[in-house]
Amino acid sequence: MMFSEADLTALVITFKLAVITTITLLLLGTPLAWWLARTHWRFKFMLEAVVALPLVLPPTVLGFYLLIALGPNGPVGGLVEWLGGRPPAFTFAGLVIGSVIYSMPFVVQPLQDAFSTIGRRPLEVAATLRASPLDSFFSVAVPLARPGFLTAAVLGFAHTVGEFGVVLMIGGNIPGATQVVSIAIYDHVEGLEYAHAHWLSGGLMLMSFIMLMVVYALNRRFRVVRP
Repeated sequence: MMFSEADLTALVITFKLAVITTITLLLLGTPLAWWLARTHWRFKFMLEAVVALPLVLPPTVLGFYLLIALGPNGPVGGLVEWLGGRPPAFTFAGLVIGSVIYSMPFVVQPLQDAFSTIGRRPLEVAATLRASPLDSFFSVAVPLARPGFLTAAVLGFAHTVGEFGVVLMIGGNIPGATQVVSIAIYDHVEGLEYAHAHWLSGGLMLMSFIMLMVVYALNRRFRVVRP
């Protein structure tokens, strides 16, 4: 006995959620991390604290307030319902919103560190060669920050796969719709179905270990080949 049909469905939902969340975080987090790494705004620390808040805030607390905001009586859910849509609470879209917010520091912080490490000299050299700021970003900053992008993508993906409290609060536990692997494991343990829980838990543990090994190995390689 390996995976039941419900387990396979939960795996598909989990990896779909992780892929969408990671792509969204990279699209949103890259300009934010670049700005944080370059700005001299005196109150930058306030925005950094907001980004890092999910690291110290209990997931159930964050999930609770997101549930309030995304529900039909909340500002976001109410607006969506007024526009004729369905409030994001207890939907896959709600899971994506919650996952993006909850995993934000795991993507923004590695990218910010990578951009800060580059320094200003390479960009100044590119400017002397008449490269526009956008050209300098994509042709100089992004290649030099490649290890940061790899770390951010893997951490964002793995953290989304392992979410429990936030996704449970926002999405509930709807099989085939919002039930992810972490919640499926909890259900198996609660039902004393330890064999199913072992297969799912062991698979996630192995996947997370392999992803971290790849990150460390590639980052080491990039450090070796960088001039």
